[in-house]
Amino acid sequence: MTQTTAQPAHAPGTAPSGSAGKPKAFFSRYRPKVESLITCTTLAIIFLVWFEVTRRQVVPKIFIPSPHDVLMGFNETIFTGYHGKGLAYHCLVSLGRVLLGWVVACFLAVPLGLAMGLSSKVRAVFDYLIEFYRPLPPLAYYTLLVLWFGIGELSKVLLLFLAAIPPLTIGAVEGVREISPSVIQAARSLGANSRQVFYRIILPATTPAIITSMRISLGFTYTVLVAAEIVAATEGIGWMVWDASKFMRSDIIFVGIITMGATGIGLDACLRIAARRLLKWKYN
Repeated sequence: MTQTTAQPAHAPGTAPSGSAGKPKAFFSRYRPKVESLITCTTLAIIFLVWFEVTRRQVVPKIFIPSPHDVLMGFNETIFTGYHGKGLAYHCLVSLGRVLLGWVVACFLAVPLGLAMGLSSKVRAVFDYLIEFYRPLPPLAYYTLLVLWFGIGELSKVLLLFLAAIPPLTIGAVEGVREISPSVIQAARSLGANSRQVFYRIILPATTPAIITSMRISLGFTYTVLVAAEIVAATEGIGWMVWDASKFMRSDIIFVGIITMGATGIGLDACLRIAARRLLKWKYN
């Protein structure tokens, strides 16, 4: 009779199956990335420097409030309100203005940019018009918008709309220019018509550039928010920052700036999530 020897339950150097390998798999899955640790360390250093500068009174509090003062400013604006309206209300008003102007600009500027990239005649009509007002400061033509459309919401949304257009059109035009003409010629030689070329080749190829331009456009539109809310406004984050500066309320100014930055990061994160879902072939 031959004797059989017991085989090891797992190969040498590998984790055993069963409950013994589960904790290791759990920690390896949820182990923080190096980049996340670097980001947290950077934010912690900035906070500590801010705390020490204000604690040692290196700079007067009227210029840089302490973290405690800013926290009290958040408490005041959230629960008591600024000029009778809470921080959430001001935030929603500003987000409504920004998103309305930006969304309308996306629906108009992206098709215009694609048309400019595909047709030299369309580009000849709109290119220099956009390039003319693109470098102009928003306040330079905001006065005209107020003169033409009044001091209501329309002039504010129009300013944000105009600020959002140039990055969108430029991104769409550059996206079309990056497409190799040989790819389009190959599709046409295989019998594809103009509609099929646009939807099967041009639009998918330009989508990454368009999404990038949408992110840039949204950020730039947000920077114009303060300019849009300083004229005849009584609500909004930009107005709150501007009004607090008149009374030297640096804590409220910091509250507004932090709120705008946090909401801007949130909006950009939503766009990045949408980009990963639409462009799985790029991010996988």
